[in-house]
Amino acid sequence: MAKKRPQTKAKRPQLSDAEIPVVGAREPCPCGSGRRYKACHGRAAAHAVTELVQRPFEGLPGECDWVALRELVPAATVELPLKGGLPEGVPSVTLATVLPMAWPALRRDDGSVLLGLQNDTASGDISRDLADTLQQALTAKPGTPVQGRRAPADGPRLQDLLDPEGAFEPVVHPGFEFWVPDAENATPEVTASLERANAAAIPTVKLTGVDAAYWCETPEKNHLRWVMPHPEEQLLDALARLHAAGRSSLGDGTRLVGSFRAHGLTVPVWDLPSGVGAEDVEKPAAEFAERLATALATDAPLTPDERRARGGLTNRQVTLS
Repeated sequence: MAKKRPQTKAKRPQLSDAEIPVVGAREPCPCGSGRRYKACHGRAAAHAVTELVQRPFEGLPGECDWVALRELVPAATVELPLKGGLPEGVPSVTLATVLPMAWPALRRDDGSVLLGLQNDTASGDISRDLADTLQQALTAKPGTPVQGRRAPADGPRLQDLLDPEGAFEPVVHPGFEFWVPDAENATPEVTASLERANAAAIPTVKLTGVDAAYWCETPEKNHLRWVMPHPEEQLLDALARLHAAGRSSLGDGTRLVGSFRAHGLTVPVWDLPSGVGAEDVEKPAAEFAERLATALATDAPLTPDERRARGGLTNRQVTLS
């Protein structure tokens, strides 16, 4: 038998994850491993893109209001302060619930930036996707919209770009006139577009006496939707204690009916009679906040009545995201 030639292994190129180019899933991985891309470096890249971040706005000032503006409020804006200040030529950066044509962002003619919040995102981390869109908008040509894209897995998040000491103060608008710098002198086509958008917006008001509570008006009844920062299990226990004791309402004719779960936070919801406006629930909401604080501080086991109340609240919980 002929002798086998000694085999020599070719030296594989050493590439960092950041240097691995994106190739087809079935193509050989550029790292030189001999495996297909999807089974090698593509696996980590896919995982980074799809992994869901449960609380994408955690650590940002106003986390509860971020959630409310993402899921509950039709028309609102917030001025966003950036770390290190605004770049030259960018007079302001404004977060908006939604933009015309559902644009992810818009660089206006004057260089200011509007960043849309209520958009589909390419990954499981809304914060990273929004940060990528914001970075694109800051360097976009004035007068142009910015399209969304898949953000780099190692790209910055909003927590890396925004000033952690900056205030987050939403301004809720009755309509979408903030889209147009001079809405009163807009063209007939723009005016008609605004009218259509405004007609679909549910009237919403942010309460002033408590954090992240939003009153809204619907044809049959009104509601209060209140985004709360407390851990879900602790909050449900506290709500159950108040519900079982008959102390969970916000006044005559009002009723705690359940809650949403959104971006890692819990959003209790109250039904209100159609005649009850936002100003009517300011004082009851502040009083409820005091009762809730006491209930949250209680660590005694739930009574049978409280467990039944908790079961009812849990059964009426809806997950938004």
